[in-house]
Order: sequence, then C-alpha cells, then structure tokens
Amino acid sequence: MNVKAKKHLGQHFLTDEAIAEQIVESLDFNKDEVILEVGPGMGVLTKYLIKKNQKIALAEIDEESIVYLKQHYLNLNESNFIGDFLKFNFSEIEEQIAVIGNFPYNISSQILFKIIDNYTQVPQMVGMFQKEVAERVAAVPRTKDYGILSVLVQAYYEVEYLFTVHENVFNPPPKVKSGVIKLKRNLTEGLAGNEILFKKIVKAGFGQRRKKLSNSLKVIGIPEILLDHKFMKQRAEELSVSEFLELTHLWEKF
Repeated sequence: MNVKAKKHLGQHFLTDEAIAEQIVESLDFNKDEVILEVGPGMGVLTKYLIKKNQKIALAEIDEESIVYLKQHYLNLNESNFIGDFLKFNFSEIEEQIAVIGNFPYNISSQILFKIIDNYTQVPQMVGMFQKEVAERVAAVPRTKDYGILSVLVQAYYEVEYLFTVHENVFNPPPKVKSGVIKLKRNLTEGLAGNEILFKKIVKAGFGQRRKKLSNSLKVIGIPEILLDHKFMKQRAEELSVSEFLELTHLWEKF
C-alpha cells in the first residue's frame, strides 16, 4: 500500500526511477560522510542511497512514510530517522554530512538557510526544488533572478544547475516544473569574518533592490567613510558575491 501524499507537507512523490537514480548519482560519495536525505517519502531516492553502503540519516515527519520505509527497506531502523530537518541539531552527528532530497517546496528556502547555517559540516548538497527557486540559487549578478538566496548560498558554495524535471513524473503532479541543483562547499575561509553583518548587508541591499546601496543600506547605518565608496553608487543586483564580501570587510573596520 502506498503513502497518500499530504498537501500540507508539500508532498509530490517522484515516480521516475531514472531521474531518481540520476539525482543520487549526482552526489560525490565519500565514505567519511553521512548521507542525510530530507523528505524520503516512499524511498524513491533512498533505495539507491542504501546501495552505496554508507551511513544514512532520514529526515521525515510523516508517520505514514516512516512506517512504509521501515516495512519496505528492512535495513532501516529507528536509528536512521532524525525527525524534522529544520529542528535537527547537526552536532548530533560527528561526521561531515552530505544532504540530498526531493525537497518539499513549501520549506525549500528554509532548508537552504539551515544548510548555510551549518556549512562547516555540510560539504555538498544535491536537491530538487521548484525550478524558480533553483534558478534563483544559481543566478548571476545583473539578472532578475539574482537576489538574497543567490548571494548567501554562493558565498559558501559553488552552485551547479543540473537539470529540469517535468511535472508529469510526480504523483500528484505539482503545478510547476522542478530543477535539480548541486552545491559544493567553496574554499572561502571564514567567509566575511562577520557573517551576521554580511547577511544583514545582503538582506538590506536587496530589500529595496531598485535603489542604490547608498539608500537601501541606510536602514542599517552606513559608516560615514563608506558613503562615497563606488559600491554605494550601485544597486545590490550589480554586486558580485565577492564584492559583497569585500564591502563587509570594509564595513566592519569602521
């Protein structure tokens, strides 16, 4: 008996085995890493992950799915399940954690922010998102999709848009196409030094994205010495990730 998709959990079960296997094979398998799958549902990815013979953790809050997984994949037991990904304390796992999943669309941005908050422990991620979200994560400066999500994710990770997935390979079909992306932790050491300030600048800058930074950043109090800096004459969407980092370094000196 199959699990019934629950709308309030944003469940759309992938039914195409070839795509499921392609998603799993996009991960770089490393025996020293734990694979954490978010929202396994009926195990369309899980079955391929199990074959990799690595330690697996499953973040699932749907009791019906948990029962189904335990019944159909006998090498899974209670110790494999960690509950709600958004509430999970990463320190409970000592190893580095590779995250994978067909992410529920209604919490996909929150999943990304959770990964960012724990980037020192998450070297890579392969995930399926609503296509629009996937494109925003991978967007480059001076494009309409480039925004807070693009800058914050790309500050920590190299982003690769892998492929698009059609609505008709899900049950029930979503109303939008999906996109699969891969994140690989970059080599930025310590990021901007002051990560709280960095995030504050990025969010304020894009808060009024049509205005120059000299206006949009007023809400967080621009140091007077930076008022005439070249960055202040530009809009947030014109600054690269490295320029946002540079601006943060300058800002924290004053």
